[in-house]
Amino acid sequence: MDDFKIFIGKNLFITFEGIDLSGKSTQARLLLDHLTGNNKKAILVREPGGTPISEKIREILLDKTNEKMTYPAEFLLFSASRNQLTEEVIKPHLAKDYVVICDRYFDSSTAYQGYGGDIDIAHIEAVNKIASGGLDPEITFFINISAEESFKRKSVRNQDEDRIEQKKIEYYNKVVNGYFEIANRNKRFKIIDGRKSIEDIQAEILTILKM
Repeated sequence: MDDFKIFIGKNLFITFEGIDLSGKSTQARLLLDHLTGNNKKAILVREPGGTPISEKIREILLDKTNEKMTYPAEFLLFSASRNQLTEEVIKPHLAKDYVVICDRYFDSSTAYQGYGGDIDIAHIEAVNKIASGGLDPEITFFINISAEESFKRKSVRNQDEDRIEQKKIEYYNKVVNGYFEIANRNKRFKIIDGRKSIEDIQAEILTILKM
């Protein structure tokens, strides 16, 4: 699309959210490819990870042997990783007029450890502000699928599950409901049906970004 005009001359912080196998990571990569293909300065980062410290934290969080990890400990580790990524990578690139695309950000903590793990949402949001250094995404794409659809996709995927992916369907139902609660409170959220084809989802995202 040679008429693509995403906020020309403006840096932009875009996040992708959704439960496992929703397709959010695929869409984040496609958006990066589209931006760079249209001569926009853009980078893609993921959570947890993206810095040497954050990647070490990621190993701890996803290690299946850490089955005794509590939800508060999980949340604080995610938050520590997020702070490193924000300060080392996201903010510096935004200052250089990059479009920064992030595969998960603090909304994941609110949905997973807050609604899913039953941690008080006010406490979650207070720590989120510290971890993000007060940086909010300007637009968040929530690629929505049900917990049942996620588990169906997992059943045909030939890949070991990490510690978080091993959680039960009841947990993921709470996470999905949490995402909708967050979306209802935040106009930056754009809810997209994750059951659509990859091509249709990408087209919808590009249409939204051209508004």
